[in-house]
Amino acid sequence: MLKITFFQGLPGQQPGALDFPRSPQKLPSTSEGDSEASMSGASSEDLVLPLEARVAPDREEEGTSKKKERKKPKGLASMFSVFTKGKKKSQPSAAEPEGEPQARLDPDGQLPTVEELKADLERGRLEAARPLLALERELQAAAAAGGASAEELVRRQSKVEALYALLRDQVLGLLRRPLDAAPERLHQALAVLAEQEREDRQAPAGVPAASALASPRPRRWLQLWRRGVEQAAEERLGRRPAADADADGRSEAERVFLHMGRTMKEDLEAVVERLKPLFPAEFDVVAAYAESYHEYFAAQLAAVAQFELCERDTYVLLVWVQNLYPNDIINSPKLAGDLQRLGLRSLLPPRQVRLLESTFLSNEAASVRELMARALELESQRWAQDVAPQRLDGHCHSELAIDIFQIISQGQAKAESITLDLGMQTKHVLLVELASFLRSYQHAFDEFLEKSKQLRNYRANVIANINTCLTFRTCMEQKWQIPQDLLLGPLSEIKSHGFDTLLHSLFRDLKPLFKRLTQTRWAAPAQILEEVIATVGERLPESLELHNCFREELMEAVHLHLVKEYIIRLSKRSLVLKTAEQQQQLAAHVQANADLIQHFCTQNGSPATWLHHALPKLAEIIRLQDLSAIKIEVATYATWYPDFSKGHLNAILAIKGNLSSSEVKSVRSILDVSVNTGTREPFKSLFSLIKVG
Repeated sequence: MLKITFFQGLPGQQPGALDFPRSPQKLPSTSEGDSEASMSGASSEDLVLPLEARVAPDREEEGTSKKKERKKPKGLASMFSVFTKGKKKSQPSAAEPEGEPQARLDPDGQLPTVEELKADLERGRLEAARPLLALERELQAAAAAGGASAEELVRRQSKVEALYALLRDQVLGLLRRPLDAAPERLHQALAVLAEQEREDRQAPAGVPAASALASPRPRRWLQLWRRGVEQAAEERLGRRPAADADADGRSEAERVFLHMGRTMKEDLEAVVERLKPLFPAEFDVVAAYAESYHEYFAAQLAAVAQFELCERDTYVLLVWVQNLYPNDIINSPKLAGDLQRLGLRSLLPPRQVRLLESTFLSNEAASVRELMARALELESQRWAQDVAPQRLDGHCHSELAIDIFQIISQGQAKAESITLDLGMQTKHVLLVELASFLRSYQHAFDEFLEKSKQLRNYRANVIANINTCLTFRTCMEQKWQIPQDLLLGPLSEIKSHGFDTLLHSLFRDLKPLFKRLTQTRWAAPAQILEEVIATVGERLPESLELHNCFREELMEAVHLHLVKEYIIRLSKRSLVLKTAEQQQQLAAHVQANADLIQHFCTQNGSPATWLHHALPKLAEIIRLQDLSAIKIEVATYATWYPDFSKGHLNAILAIKGNLSSSEVKSVRSILDVSVNTGTREPFKSLFSLIKVG
């Protein structure tokens, strides 16, 4: 599964300051510029006092020291450092000059004048919020009493609302860049906002019809703050990704997703770690930021998904929607506890995700099909150009199977990087493509066998392709757990056709030697068989270039051929021996030849122990003279070789010229009993390969 280290793939791209963009509806404030100027001039180490700390004015220090110009933080990480550096004594900001009296009730209980409150608010003194609220209530009381004229009430209300506009700009200005503000200033702004929310909730639904005052509440500052958070999310995520030297090969969509994902994760971690402890629980600051970032992210992905995407962008979009966003952002260690409770939906609706997954599967099938076809084409070109195969550990070697399974595995891993379920769907699609490829491979190999016989490296390339079948089979059985009957058919054909090609010339050269067995009426069978063995031995070094398992199969095929050809010659009915002595002499020759074949083939790796009884048991049938003993031997022989038929038995019994027709018929009936009592299963064919006439 891809991890969020994907975010770290663009070193040098630093996030900007987390702030609230200015709302278009925001009233102008003469104090906001001063406030922001004071913030930019304050050291980050000067902003780390606990919430309980208060500004300690020091007139002598103010007179002897000058504030140094500081750059505003360039990135999210540098801005967050104001909460992590060592704590120092807080310094007063320019928005809150030292020595100025705080806005409060006079000792005689009188409220400050409108001019005094305006001056305090323009200096950023949020303490003016309380007397301003008292002034608002006093105005409401005057309106309820009915002693003042309507003109006077309207005039006084306009002044109160102008003061509230100043206060609103100061409060939302601080919350627009919450991490630029000193903790105590942020605490004050949040307290004012909470107080205004309480007043909104407690305010009556309207004012009496006879009142000249307009209803100023609810003021909905909390909604304005949340709207500011939405604008901050849009500004942060909507910034153009910074240029990155490591971005080569990434599409525009990929770079945008990477920027948004990394920015969202870093910003929300800052909200959880830095803002959540400062904000009142009822504000749910994490939800406000998370939902705003989520909605913007989802909107951008939905817009991208409307276009006809290239293969790469379809994959990237699915990776973000199905893997990176839910696993490495929503469920990341620092965010999971806060974000899981919000139940944020998928970045794209399920129907759109399914359409994208369908497109992805189609793209992967086409891509894998094309890559495998290209690999086979290159391999076929090497065969046709008579390029010698590689040698690996003394065996002829081809990289085709490795290339094919690398293509398949990459497609599988790509799908699993989205979801495991999509990985399983992709596996089935890729297996269909693999089956089609293997049929194409078999066709290309058969064409090579037919058309390239005169090439110098023809046989070496045949051996390399036989060896490649082992790599295919191993990968399919061990790594992909593919059922044998699904894909191994073409591989079995490739191996079989390769064996036939390697053995064809050998078997052709052996044919005239076996004919001499009957031409000499078995007068010199030992010498002829020695020539057969010598001819086979001359061809064996070539088989060493096969993998051991295939060399054993090849020797088993040679072993079977020698036994089969020997039985064919023995069954030609050209030899009829009427005396027991002649029959025993032939049986001795057959036994000696059987020993020679078995020893040679076994010594050279043939695993065909099932052939060990084929010739010795026939020699025993020829040697025996007692009818009951012959029947027992025939019955035993039929259990070893179930395809031993009455026709084959007739050909062997024809050698025994001293048996009457009734005796032959009696022996033949034993095979009827053997068929009814069952045979060894499974068995390999021997006599079904031998035709008798």
